[in-house]
Amino acid sequence: MAQTIRRGGKGVRRATAAKGVRTKVATARKQTGTAVGQARRWLPFSDETLHRIVLTVILTVAAVLVWTLASLAGVPALAEDKLAQVAAGSGFEVKRVEVRGVNRMNELTIYEHVLGQRDQAMSRLDIAALREGLLQLPWVKDARVSRQLPDTLVVDVVERSPHAVMRQGDKLTLIDETGHELEAVSAKKAKGLFVMAGEGAEAHVPDLATLLEAAPALKPQVAQAEWVGNRRWNLTFKTGQVLALPEGEDKAAAALVTFARMDGVDRLLGGRVASFDMRAPDRIYLRVPGHADELAAQQKAAAQAKAAARAKSGDNRQVAASSAAAAPKPAATAQD
Repeated sequence: MAQTIRRGGKGVRRATAAKGVRTKVATARKQTGTAVGQARRWLPFSDETLHRIVLTVILTVAAVLVWTLASLAGVPALAEDKLAQVAAGSGFEVKRVEVRGVNRMNELTIYEHVLGQRDQAMSRLDIAALREGLLQLPWVKDARVSRQLPDTLVVDVVERSPHAVMRQGDKLTLIDETGHELEAVSAKKAKGLFVMAGEGAEAHVPDLATLLEAAPALKPQVAQAEWVGNRRWNLTFKTGQVLALPEGEDKAAAALVTFARMDGVDRLLGGRVASFDMRAPDRIYLRVPGHADELAAQQKAAAQAKAAARAKSGDNRQVAASSAAAAPKPAATAQD
């Protein structure tokens, strides 16, 4: 029987190589499938949830891509303008401004700052930028801006509180408890307010408040405080008397407490002493107006009295001598 031999068939080596490749592929698929299966078993949700997550990520990426392309083309800006026009046409635009919390400052300052928002669509208002602008005003400590639909813009203001008057030459400026400048004031308006002076004093307003708290009984009596040489305080009381305190927070507080104790015992305030110098650690120097003149007058009077006494004593000796010369001599007695 004749046997047919096919030409071009795979040889033994090729068949063996192909079989080896198929074996490797099957092994790799098996290993991959096992790893994926293990990873899927570790996930705390089902295959359906996983598919949803993957789909959501794909859609989000697509949306971001679309939005980026639209932004480059200017579509969002056009849409925003159109929305603002529609809102304004529907009555949602700023027609009224309501300001709350203003007591000391000029309310017109707030209105002038906000008037630029009039006739704008509510959706176009930059609330954050408006608030930041209000915080730049000297009297505004804090501010809150809100929309009151359909057409009202509400501005709530927290004002700073005036604490003292800063004197710089002839200029008087109202400041708060932090040293922040509020506004310039006249001497008439500053009358009765606590006055501070000295270069750099505004940076030490909180320090001065802490110092005065060390002697609560004296605090109401202090009318002025001068920051001297950028290192220490001179306090002027309502009586016009001046107290020079030493350098250093602790030393100044201790000296002030000592002075308060001395005033409680000897009533220093309101007396003849014009100034008290407590810069020396172990003593206090007092200055009494006219005391030197009094001493000079006393010394002069004493000298005059002494001269008069000497003159009187000389006159008495002269009189005695004259009397002795005029007296008759005693008669001689004859002796036997």
